Amino acid sequence: MRPWTAVPPQQGRRFVITGANGGVGFQVARILGSRGAEVVLACRNLEKGEAAARQVPGYDAGRVVVRRLDVADLASVRAFADALLSEYDGLDVLVNNAGVLGAPYALTADGVETHFATNHLGHFALTNLLLPRIRDRVVVTSSREHRRGSDIDVDDLAWERRPYKPFAAYAQSKLADLLFMSELQRRLAAAGSNVRAVGAHPGASSTNITSGTGHPIITWIGYHGQRLVAMPAWRGALCTVYAATMDIPGDTYIGPHGRWELHGWPSAARRSAAARDTGLARRLWEVSEKMSGVTFPSL
Repeated sequence: MRPWTAVPPQQGRRFVITGANGGVGFQVARILGSRGAEVVLACRNLEKGEAAARQVPGYDAGRVVVRRLDVADLASVRAFADALLSEYDGLDVLVNNAGVLGAPYALTADGVETHFATNHLGHFALTNLLLPRIRDRVVVTSSREHRRGSDIDVDDLAWERRPYKPFAAYAQSKLADLLFMSELQRRLAAAGSNVRAVGAHPGASSTNITSGTGHPIITWIGYHGQRLVAMPAWRGALCTVYAATMDIPGDTYIGPHGRWELHGWPSAARRSAAARDTGLARRLWEVSEKMSGVTFPSL
């Protein structure tokens, strides 16, 4: 497959990227900034966010800004959305990128398990809060590991009745992302909206995502192992950039084209049978609305 780096010009388009101070999100911001986009880096740590923003093309021209967002905290999600809606009359693309992997068991201030809160529920709430101002599309970041999450239990998302397994919790949260993407697209189509919901995953990309495991050996193996076998983060970021900028239908899922979707250039990615389960997607949506207090808006 031929390499793809031909990102279309993005002048006059505004992107919001969660978790953009490092890893894939940072590289997405850099690529989009280099093509003339306006970029909002939504970061939990403002100091790290500002340091990252200064490295994004367009920063000196005022096209790159940083806003605080802790996607695992629903109060922070609401505050961020309110501020953004008051500041901008339109947003072209929301890139739901922030994520955690292998975190020890913990509940957020909202009583939600960390992986589910960060990787899915906060982005679910943020998307629905911003949706009336989004002009083009929502990009949901999943993982090839979503295939290991088929045993998701929507009645025990806090892992109160099951032995907690951090990597299983991650896989199930990434399955939730794909179910969310598909159900969001169905609801957008039913509402007559031209906004698209699409997804992407970065394959094996060298990032710092294992830094929050709480286990020094696993963190060390993850950090150094990725640098030995994974693609550079900018290569993995191209899948997200492709999903965010190319003319693709809603409910399209993009990932690396190579073997096992670990390496390669942006291409159509495979999803599990569970990720195509419309009944499960509807059930998850209902539970997510109840947990977040946010519903699909009138468009």
